[in-house]
Amino acid sequence: MPVAVATLMTTMRAWISDERPRERLSTTGPAGLADAELIAILLGSGMTGRSVLEVAGGLLRRVGNLRGLAEAAAEELRAEPGVGPVRATIIQAALELGKRTTGQRPARGRRLARAEDVWAHLRARLAACPVEEFWSLALDARHRVQSETCLARGSLTGVEVHPRDVFRPLIRTSAASVIFCHNHPSGDPAPSQQDLDLTARLRQVGELCGIVVLDHVIVAAEGYTSLGDRGWA
Repeated sequence: MPVAVATLMTTMRAWISDERPRERLSTTGPAGLADAELIAILLGSGMTGRSVLEVAGGLLRRVGNLRGLAEAAAEELRAEPGVGPVRATIIQAALELGKRTTGQRPARGRRLARAEDVWAHLRARLAACPVEEFWSLALDARHRVQSETCLARGSLTGVEVHPRDVFRPLIRTSAASVIFCHNHPSGDPAPSQQDLDLTARLRQVGELCGIVVLDHVIVAAEGYTSLGDRGWA
């Protein structure tokens, strides 16, 4: 087979493969597509010698799964042949939109009545976060959100939190009460002994400052744990 004909056939096969995910989405809807097919649609096209599905599959294998894709740095996405900087930013933008549709941060003035409310609003931000973050939600006397603050960022296994740094902004904003929240990148929301000890100290400081600690919610990919609902133990 002449080289030119073989090259043309390869290009046509790649073109047909590139079009197939979009056609399937039109007929079956996005829920009917595999992860690699959805990523292929974001990528748009493949590269010489690799169809868009092959590029998408290679990217998934590189990061492990969709959670790995959400946690991957831009450099890691760009490193996959056929992705590059432009397509890496498209993937990151799509993932961020997905997070924002899952939940939004509590708007100022919104009432938080249950730990489930905290979970619903912060899970998109915290559940897939690769390191621990410790947040405070300052509330007024009617348990309406006045402000929210990320007080500390740590590592994969922990975050260092000092009560003085926690309550300084709460005192400054005249918060009547507060809900604390942090994530477990491991995916397991079960509290550690360190979580329990920290919560006990924060409650004691809150009593001294006249700011009621209503709850400490641990957010993870597998769900959440409310230390208040557990009786703080």
